[in-house]
Amino acid sequence: MKRASPPNFDSAAFRCALGQFATGVTVITTRAPSGQLIGITASSFNSVSLTPPLVLWSLATRSASMPVFQTNSHYVVNVLAQSQLDLCKRFATVKGDRFEGVSHAAGDTGMPVLDGALAWFECHNRSRYEEGDHVIFVGEVERCGVHPEAENIAPLIFHGGAFHGLKSL
Repeated sequence: MKRASPPNFDSAAFRCALGQFATGVTVITTRAPSGQLIGITASSFNSVSLTPPLVLWSLATRSASMPVFQTNSHYVVNVLAQSQLDLCKRFATVKGDRFEGVSHAAGDTGMPVLDGALAWFECHNRSRYEEGDHVIFVGEVERCGVHPEAENIAPLIFHGGAFHGLKSL
């Protein structure tokens, strides 16, 4: 099999090009064996399959939370609403207890579901694939839910290196 040619661009150009693809913003949550709640912001979420219900997301291999996500049996993908920009930033940057003062409830597997999330997916950690500097996680969705007023709530969008809301055309 023929291998890929070397890239004809630098990492800044690649990042700029990737930034032109608008993505939703999520917070992936789980619970460490010690009981500590873990959460990270991710915009790499996507659907994979309806039957069985599968989703994917990725995490940098150097992430401090990688060992917990690699070994835990479950996690929750929380889709953020536009009004939850503060949660996005908290789970992306805050050191220490990111859950301090954050309203959430335990899902059926005990993993944290963030209050006010536009949608959530409680997933079994089905498979993981190491690719480049990230690990791709495929989750089998066991339960999911949608905010009761979702049709009136804008999702949080990341595009061009900035956060945005969504307006209908």
